[in-house]
Amino acid sequence: MDSNTKPQTARIHRLANTLINQIAAGEVVERPASVVKELIENSVDAGATEIQVWVERGGVKLIRVDDNGHGIAKSDLILATERHATSKLSDLKDLSGIQTLGFRGEALPSVASVSRLGIKSRVAEADSGWEVSGEGGAFSAPMPTSCVKGTVVVVEDLFFNTPARRKFLRTEKTERSNIERIFKCLALASPGVSFSLSIDKKLYWQLPGEGSALRSHRVEKILGHEFTENSKQITGGASGISLIGWIGLPAYSRSQADRQYLFVNGRVIKDASLSHAVRRAYADVLYRGRHPAYVLDLKIDPMTIDVNVHPTKNEVRFEDARSIHDFIYREVAQATADTRAGSHFASNESGWPGNSHNPHRIESSKPFQSGLGLQPSDVIKQFIGTPDNDYIDAQTAGKERIEPRANLDDVPPLGYALAQLKGAYILAENRDGLILIDMHAAHERVTYEQLKVLLNEQVKNSQPLLVPVVAGVSVEEADCLEDNQALFEQLGFEVSRSSVQAIAIRAVPEMLRSRDVAGLVKDSLADLIEQGFSDRIVDSIEGMLSTMACHGSIRENRHLTLPEMNSLLRQMEKTDRSGLCNHGRPTWKQIDLAEIDRWFHRGR
Repeated sequence: MDSNTKPQTARIHRLANTLINQIAAGEVVERPASVVKELIENSVDAGATEIQVWVERGGVKLIRVDDNGHGIAKSDLILATERHATSKLSDLKDLSGIQTLGFRGEALPSVASVSRLGIKSRVAEADSGWEVSGEGGAFSAPMPTSCVKGTVVVVEDLFFNTPARRKFLRTEKTERSNIERIFKCLALASPGVSFSLSIDKKLYWQLPGEGSALRSHRVEKILGHEFTENSKQITGGASGISLIGWIGLPAYSRSQADRQYLFVNGRVIKDASLSHAVRRAYADVLYRGRHPAYVLDLKIDPMTIDVNVHPTKNEVRFEDARSIHDFIYREVAQATADTRAGSHFASNESGWPGNSHNPHRIESSKPFQSGLGLQPSDVIKQFIGTPDNDYIDAQTAGKERIEPRANLDDVPPLGYALAQLKGAYILAENRDGLILIDMHAAHERVTYEQLKVLLNEQVKNSQPLLVPVVAGVSVEEADCLEDNQALFEQLGFEVSRSSVQAIAIRAVPEMLRSRDVAGLVKDSLADLIEQGFSDRIVDSIEGMLSTMACHGSIRENRHLTLPEMNSLLRQMEKTDRSGLCNHGRPTWKQIDLAEIDRWFHRGR
């Protein structure tokens, strides 16, 4: 090229529709599972009560979705394959309160641009169905065909014209697993719809419609009997929002976050803030490195959320995200607080909806056998003189007067202590049989919960600093502090902006006075900017409380009197989360009399 020749400037021009659709497909159609999701959501929006899905070769060779929805009219078949053509929106006002799963009008044209697509449909009032087919986004004219009311969409040879996209797909087994995962999510989100999934001509899932939101049979079918036996239904509502679903027992925790299903108005979503709210609610009862299992559906006014965030429509924005986060945290935390020693939810006996249980009433159809006069058997008929004695006191507990109890129907959930085992466990007898209690873990939980109550009462009593701590921050961090000053005040901090890029800390919670409070505040501001929430301060405080509770609890090989043991049992029955220690380990175990009978081959 001649050095004097100026480079020619490229002219602006319109892209071809096929190229536009293929670019859009890069966001909408990430993999075969994305196609399954979009097609099922279209069927649900069409009012279908029965949806059938077939896939072959991980969805690359074939994806077929049949439904019995209201169908597509002949005049709309070609239009349905064009970008931004939809029946779900009419004007800008509709965008502010979307109640359908789809609305962008991008799915079908995006899928059509990277596959060979066929659509067959019939509306109720038509004499016959109509069919269109094409590849790479070019379609033939509608042709009459025989079909029942509803729509059949067939996607073949996905990414046949974009080999680079096909090259980056995972193995057939992985893509099949992704399809199965999104199928289960959508089936949980729409329990009133009947679903079936066939993979490589083999029926994998057959799910009849349940008729109402998040019914137990659908949950049990998808997550398994083990989950239903180790979960609890929760319902709650406040200020126009409601939450319904099931949360797993802490003992049912997972090594991966593979059984977490979150919906907003029936839409499958991924939201870091809401997931954090649930995770935070489990913080005190879950073993480190474990993940909770749950199915939760949040119902909220569509006018207060924005679902037009991403082409995949699995992200939403909330008008008041902090309130939604706090609401979910409160509801789940309240439910996990019921992991109280003596309750079935804590003991892993049963937490499934329909099995109501009163932790203060123990029922048994078998009468007690009369004692033989031996000392251990008589202990069950005795009780510490005053029920208000809630504290273990080595000086006085052994001197309390123990009186016989005539009415055994009033036996507490954890019963009465019989003896100590190896200096580590308490053996107790209740109406159902034998109970073993890890005395250190149990007392650690009781102490920890008492410390938290004291902290909540005293958290506003901050420790003023003789000399304020001044820390340099970015302008964005200083702005964030001003926006969240009330949050820091609730945690016991007095901190304010002192200049454009500096903050001054004048008071801190007494428990943190020896910590690097400047670093703690700066790290919290960084979290708030990045993810909208921060647990650093709370984690620091609760970590210290946990250490104090551990060091201040009963140690192994400490001899306890029967009154001391019974006092600990009574405290456990009244303490939230006492079924698990601060680290997520169980504090007690029930062994039923029937199980003990089986050990000795006895029949009753």
